[in-house]
Amino acid sequence: MRLVFAGSPAAALPSLHALAESEHEIVAVLTRDDTPQGRKRVLTPTPVATAAEDLGLTVIKTRRITDDVASRIHDLDPDLGVIVAFGALLREPLLSTPRLGWINLHFSLLPRWRGAAPVQRALMAGDPVTGAAVFQLVPELDAGAVYGTVDRPLVGDETAGDLLDELALSGADLLAGTVDLLSTGDVVGVEQTGPVTLAPKLTIDDGALDLTQPARAVLDRWRGTTPEPGAHAPFGDARLKILHLRPADDADATLEPGRVASSGRRLLVGTASAPLELVRVQPPGKKPMAATDWFRGLPPGGAPRLLPSSPVDPAVISEGDPA
Repeated sequence: MRLVFAGSPAAALPSLHALAESEHEIVAVLTRDDTPQGRKRVLTPTPVATAAEDLGLTVIKTRRITDDVASRIHDLDPDLGVIVAFGALLREPLLSTPRLGWINLHFSLLPRWRGAAPVQRALMAGDPVTGAAVFQLVPELDAGAVYGTVDRPLVGDETAGDLLDELALSGADLLAGTVDLLSTGDVVGVEQTGPVTLAPKLTIDDGALDLTQPARAVLDRWRGTTPEPGAHAPFGDARLKILHLRPADDADATLEPGRVASSGRRLLVGTASAPLELVRVQPPGKKPMAATDWFRGLPPGGAPRLLPSSPVDPAVISEGDPA
């Protein structure tokens, strides 16, 4: 079949490469415009644009679907449109331009977590399982009939970045197989059933860790917001970025929520239940560092706080002793 591929971030690359290696022809790649990146704000193409150009494919860059873009795709006479994290909504007449319409690889088990941040929201909610789905694109958000899914049980230590990388690979296999089945007419979409949950795009405020919550809830929010938009906790009048957080093995230790204390060679922070171990942090205006190094560098007395009601107390507790 003649395919139009639409995608932008690195998560779409496994799917692009899988289709490029298939028996089908990618007649064009639709991706977002170049955006300024880094401190020097250098205009930088999307990962999909770079990969498509390396593959010698026709690239169409756009911020939104204009009449000109829709006309260019219409003139290519595609059989099927394939979309993976493009970053903009597709509407009529473009939705109906390919002979078989458009299919979308989405990183959740629909209808759970429709929207822009399904992987992050699944982790933040503490879901026991997630996955990926390929479905028919329709005007309503992520609501079309599903052609296939792949499940991924969650063990409780995955970050959003790691999980997205994994689902991008398994989802690419699912997507390529679905395209093959559509080319022969050997697949039928199944309408979505069950409760619908939404996964809106995250903001920096979503990364705020509330240490008055139980340890599991704090850890799940950290997992879902790592690496983007980034987890953080109050640090004086600024934010302390929490780059690596994990359960502590001190079953008997207790710490007041927000209180930080060293235990052997580790640094613990209290929650409403068990303490968690701070492994790596980034103070304001500084480079990432081991949490223990940050703690040792705190000035004596009047220390900043991870929780407005709980000061960072550079007390030392013995291994296994309650604080």
